[in-house]
Amino acid sequence: MGIAKQANDMRPFEPAYIQTLTSGQLSEKARIAREKMHSCTICPRRCAVDRLSGETGICKTSGSAMVASFNAHFGEEAPLVGQYGSGTIFFAHCNLMCCFCQNFDISHEDQGHPVNDEALAAIMIAIQDEGCHNINLVTPSHVVPQFLSALEIAAHAGLRLPIIYNSGGYDRVETLRLLAGVVDIYMPDFKFWDTPIAAAACNAPDYPAVAKKAITEMHRQVGDLTIDADGIARRGLLVRHLVFPENLAGTRSIMRFLHDSVSAQTYVNIMAQYRPCGNAHQVPGLERPITGAEFHAALQAAKKEGISRIDRI
Repeated sequence: MGIAKQANDMRPFEPAYIQTLTSGQLSEKARIAREKMHSCTICPRRCAVDRLSGETGICKTSGSAMVASFNAHFGEEAPLVGQYGSGTIFFAHCNLMCCFCQNFDISHEDQGHPVNDEALAAIMIAIQDEGCHNINLVTPSHVVPQFLSALEIAAHAGLRLPIIYNSGGYDRVETLRLLAGVVDIYMPDFKFWDTPIAAAACNAPDYPAVAKKAITEMHRQVGDLTIDADGIARRGLLVRHLVFPENLAGTRSIMRFLHDSVSAQTYVNIMAQYRPCGNAHQVPGLERPITGAEFHAALQAAKKEGISRIDRI
């Protein structure tokens, strides 16, 4: 299945955060976000712990971000990878904590090391020096303040790559608004349509409602995904949807929402790689991989709901 391309903007690319930096708003956004960590309300969990004093909530992350790894990644969506790879930064821990996480050692355990703002900025510059097409922040929802502070440092040091916000979709609109004029590409998951499975798998019964609001706000900021003449994504929304056994994700309802309530041109990656990891066996239905027939049914559901911009299979 090929990649549908949208009309390309041929002007020289400049990431959104450059204008925000120049206006002084990037520094102000970082200040506001960090202030919220005193009684943390950065994500929908709203743990209200003082992370700047060393307290931690569900994300197990205090004042410094924790990085598990960073590298040029070639397993991402085609418009992100290009010839030189997507510059992924995998943050340790998570605010969603799915029981089936395929990176369970990173999200649930302590595989990672703390980095201050200067070190995180240096990582972004190193990724740019390696030739990657973008900075891909993996599970950043709980480290938005740290990222904003580090980005200001990196931008002053010459960073000019687009920023990808690659989240589980469990993001507060109030926090996302701080990222307006900062993030170029939003890449959220939309995991579950129904409350019971979100509660069982993630202890987040509000996940469907939160994800709908978050994805709507993301699209409001950046619009549909735009791809340049070289096939590289520059700006816009890309939604990931992992197919689960027994249609536990509610694929057709999610696709209908994206088409009708976000945009008929929403770019979607429908993913077939689900396998039971971590504590997936504790949730009925998640204890087995999906079948080929289930994946085919998900693709057909997307098409029937009018979703036509689907990442290549």
